[in-house]
Amino acid sequence: MDLFEARRPFLTGLAYRILGSLAEAEDAVQDTWLKWREADHGSIANPAGWLTTTCTRRSIDMLRSARRSRVDYVGAWLPEPIQTMTDDTAESAADLSSSLSLAFLLVLERLAPKERAAYLLREIFDQPYADVAAALGVQETACRKLVSRARDRVGRAEPGPTVAKERQEELLAAFKAAIASGSTDQLSAMMAEDIELRTDGGGKVQALLDPLKGKPGVLGFLGEVLHRYWQDYVWQPTNINGAHGALIFDGATIVASVSLASDDQGRLSGVYIMRNPDKLANLGREGRMIQ
Repeated sequence: MDLFEARRPFLTGLAYRILGSLAEAEDAVQDTWLKWREADHGSIANPAGWLTTTCTRRSIDMLRSARRSRVDYVGAWLPEPIQTMTDDTAESAADLSSSLSLAFLLVLERLAPKERAAYLLREIFDQPYADVAAALGVQETACRKLVSRARDRVGRAEPGPTVAKERQEELLAAFKAAIASGSTDQLSAMMAEDIELRTDGGGKVQALLDPLKGKPGVLGFLGEVLHRYWQDYVWQPTNINGAHGALIFDGATIVASVSLASDDQGRLSGVYIMRNPDKLANLGREGRMIQ
């Protein structure tokens, strides 16, 4: 297999975690391929490292531009959800999967672009400090400071053990039942008190402009608002960002995706509903193989 194609899942996974957008990540990987195609391969001592460096630097540049445009974003911003097929043969596959969660990607928004890239390369992909420093074009001492600062900002929100698939299915079933029936008692018993619900419409469709925080507000929204408007929608369970989620259909059209987060006690701690049609465009197709 061509080296670039062998590295594509890694590069896509890295770029997506930096950018929070699959469309932008694929553009970064495509730009990397164009540079790889024109490069003198014989003069590259470490081709895998060269690809990582090129993709990382392109992703950082794109993130800086994207953050300027997000200043005017209408409502709550969420990363673009993706249907995933993770490489189960890779080391620490479960850790890689948990680092794709929307909850964790939102935490990464606290970091400056270089901090984010340094943290991901070192803490998620376990790259040596020397390689991370080379990818970022900084001295190793400065690289260690970037990673340390990023760790402090991420704090206790580092990706933890993936919740068992059976528990994910229980939470999604209770979530769906609450919306279908309007009765939220069962779901309430499975929910953390400090739960947060976010919807992203991008100003293109109706969605909450601000996150809902706390059990009473979230339960009211699910049992009243979504119970009223989602009655005729069809749910299709699927793997979203490394965890059990669902696509919501109105006829043949995907009108929403639902992703759930849970705490270390298996309680529902986050609900992420994507309504922005631009960010739903890649869903409903074959899942991406990424690392």
